[in-house]
Amino acid sequence: MYIHKRREADAVLHLPDGRYALIEFKLGSKQIEEAAKHLLKINSLIEKAKIKKPDLLIIITGGEMAYTRDDRIKVIPIGCLRD
Repeated sequence: MYIHKRREADAVLHLPDGRYALIEFKLGSKQIEEAAKHLLKINSLIEKAKIKKPDLLIIITGGEMAYTRDDRIKVIPIGCLRD
């Protein structure tokens, strides 16, 4: 988990090639905007610290539709993650 001045992502997905994604989990669709602001703030802090930026910002939701927001954050229903 990435933590900085009370900013944290719910999960960080690391890939063997060094790429990584910051992930927020929000089951209600009304919380997507809040989660997006949170991820963008963390991304900004990482950029200011001159640390490698995440390759993806993801919000996992209880919704039914996957899409990419205008700010490039991926919104993915939790149902898409099942086997």
